[in-house]
Amino acid sequence: MDRDPAGPSPPVTSPAAARPLALVTGSYRRLGAHIAARLGEAGYALALHASSEGEPDADLLARLEAAGAPYQCFAAELSDPEAVAGLVPRVAAHFGQPVTLLVNNASCFRAEDAAVPGMDALVRHFAVNAAAPFALAAAVAAQAPAEGTCVINMLDERIVQPPADQLAYTISKQALAEVTRTLAYALKPGVRVNGVAPGLTMPTADYTPEQVARLAGLMPLARLPEPDDIADAVLFLAGARATTGQVLFVDGGANLRRFERDFVHLARDGEGD
Repeated sequence: MDRDPAGPSPPVTSPAAARPLALVTGSYRRLGAHIAARLGEAGYALALHASSEGEPDADLLARLEAAGAPYQCFAAELSDPEAVAGLVPRVAAHFGQPVTLLVNNASCFRAEDAAVPGMDALVRHFAVNAAAPFALAAAVAAQAPAEGTCVINMLDERIVQPPADQLAYTISKQALAEVTRTLAYALKPGVRVNGVAPGLTMPTADYTPEQVARLAGLMPLARLPEPDDIADAVLFLAGARATTGQVLFVDGGANLRRFERDFVHLARDGEGD
């Protein structure tokens, strides 16, 4: 498995150079790993990112290797401006080509007890969820981007019907939604910028199967999205060359109704029925 070396390395010439290059932040695990695997299967070379050194999910690596997709692992803490500034140049230097697709998937979500978040919580969430995606998109645009270059920001269905809790996270994702529209115009015509707003996907161990089933029943489509639904939406927007400044909701219709609390509380308390 390739690793990001401490010093400079020669650019990859084959077979990665024959493929468009995608950088997916937060792609070692969970939804980011599904997105990266789907892109590799669709013909992309992959720059996999995590906030610190570690091993990507074994299933992700197996899918990339089965698809013959070249990949490289990069570590960068997205709350560190210097690390953010260096990430896109490191990726481009290793592969010897510009980043064609940036998926800003990495996210900060920390539970809050206070009804109104303090400054520390706001700064922490905004750094990773809004400032870093903005800076990475600007770095991609500064590369002399290739035809078809695209940025996809991973949002959240709650941006349009925000619940009353987890406000630092919600507000930072709302900010990223506005960044999406603003950058779509600022970076035209060379870079398209769109967003995908998932609903509850890949529930954590906080949810029992019964709770997940109850939440699915609350959705207008009576189902929750699967990881492949989200990955397919990313792949669609990556190729939608007449589309920019748009947000695609993939949430079972959750954005069409208001939930008073975060899903984890609804699942536990039976609220929202």
